[in-house]
Amino acid sequence: MPAAGTSTKSDERRRTIVAAAIGCFANKGFYGTTTHEIADWVGISQPYLYRLYPNKEALFAATVDHVSVVMTETLVAHSPASGGAGPTSEAALDAARGAYAALVADRTILRFLMHANCAVGEPLVAEAVRRCYAKQVDTVRQLLGDDDAVRRWFGAGMLDNVVAVLGLADVDEPWARVLAAR
Repeated sequence: MPAAGTSTKSDERRRTIVAAAIGCFANKGFYGTTTHEIADWVGISQPYLYRLYPNKEALFAATVDHVSVVMTETLVAHSPASGGAGPTSEAALDAARGAYAALVADRTILRFLMHANCAVGEPLVAEAVRRCYAKQVDTVRQLLGDDDAVRRWFGAGMLDNVVAVLGLADVDEPWARVLAAR
């Protein structure tokens, strides 16, 4: 018999909890979200949530790890695997930026990631965020080829974050057009 909390049903429930946690934490951050809110969102009791995750920090770290996997899968799926473009080409950079833009288009993952960066004062969260960045650097390096391209991609991504979270595509002001490159 499997140990408590290790069954297939528990694994499915963990996936459901993490999916709900992305939205909850995106709205109110690590410090503003309660485990009771997440449990209510999923339709489980708070004690059952604590049976699967020992505390909110462990749940948040698991959510960061999940988002990291989603980001990696999205970047890899949208990479120009053929067509003769080299890894440092502008086409590869554009494909990576396009994949990232598609990922954060609904702003939920973007807002979650911003809150994750703000919660690195919590040790488990800091470790998870560092793992996430390490994985993204490795993935982008494989897609784009060199460290300079990785730094350019991350710099452009940070600008894309500002444009997305502030909704600058819809702001008709000179400064917004400059940042949004339109």
